[in-house]
Amino acid sequence: MILQIVAVTAGLGLVIAGLGLALLWLLRGRSIGIMLAVVAVVTVAATLAGVVAITIEMIIDGHPKNVVLTVVGVAGLVGLGVAMVVARQVVAASRRLVAAVEAVSPSSDFVPASGRLPAELETISRALEQAYERLREGRERERALEGARRELVAWVSHDLRTPLAGMRAMVEALEDGVVADEKTVRRYHNQIRLEVDRLSHMVDDLFELSRIHAGALRLVPRRIGLGDLVADALAGVEALAKAKGVRLTGEAAPVLPVYADAAELGRALRNLVVNAIRHTPEDGTVVVRAVADDGTVRLSVADCCGGIPEDDLPRVFDVAFRGEAARTPGPDRGAGLGLAIARGIVEAHEGAIAVVNEGAGCRFEIRLPISGPAD
Repeated sequence: MILQIVAVTAGLGLVIAGLGLALLWLLRGRSIGIMLAVVAVVTVAATLAGVVAITIEMIIDGHPKNVVLTVVGVAGLVGLGVAMVVARQVVAASRRLVAAVEAVSPSSDFVPASGRLPAELETISRALEQAYERLREGRERERALEGARRELVAWVSHDLRTPLAGMRAMVEALEDGVVADEKTVRRYHNQIRLEVDRLSHMVDDLFELSRIHAGALRLVPRRIGLGDLVADALAGVEALAKAKGVRLTGEAAPVLPVYADAAELGRALRNLVVNAIRHTPEDGTVVVRAVADDGTVRLSVADCCGGIPEDDLPRVFDVAFRGEAARTPGPDRGAGLGLAIARGIVEAHEGAIAVVNEGAGCRFEIRLPISGPAD
């Protein structure tokens, strides 16, 4: 008899379960509340079918049979009611979550849904909050980059327009014969050559910066000694330092190898040294050091510029940033790209670059790993 009851109950349960799964498949695109209700109905129906089968098999008649069926029916309705309540709560929580997502605008942050949510929906809410935070940070970076690009275009346009206008005036004076004496003609020619050189450097910087921003900077790393790198950088800017009346000092450990692209890293270091010379007054000193420190090397350039305003420190490496006092550069000033290029080159080497106020000026510092894949 027991085997027969088990067989009948299992058979009815499987039939009802199959019908329930088929119904869930048909309703797979509907509300989760409806799906939960179907699950509850299938569970109650399978239970009722088993109880009815047992009741019939045990040949319960009369009042006991009615009592059993009534109790089972009431229990099924209670279970169905509880399932409906749970379904309504889940649906309400999901709607609150959807409303919180729909309430987000391009100018606002994601505000989590009010009230407590089921654990799974709470996890989704936290994930959405983190995703919207990343999107917001991305939008801010894009706005900052767009602002920097517009500022760069405006400043470069100004820096191009001014020397071009001067060269045009000098060329016209030479063509029209307004200037005829040899000394003035020679001075005009020298000035035109200097302006052409400055414009060429500006174009080179713009090209380098565009490669960095496009991710097209291709490094050819190898083991190099920083002593040689410092010496080459100082030799390349010696003429500028003498013209400005600035003393240069270089210090490097005897054996200090680093895995890097010598040409690109040398350019980054020269940019820092040139920037230091330009902002150091006459008779000031620029010190370049290369030291090892706990698995990394530090390349530092210290100047006597008088320091950088604290509000400007976070923007020093931004494209075209010169500071309020230097928006109109003199003949020896660049387009404000040198520090941005240095940062791009250092980051391409998986290093870090920073600036701090120190002593009579500020100190720029590059940090790089001592060794690389060549070890």
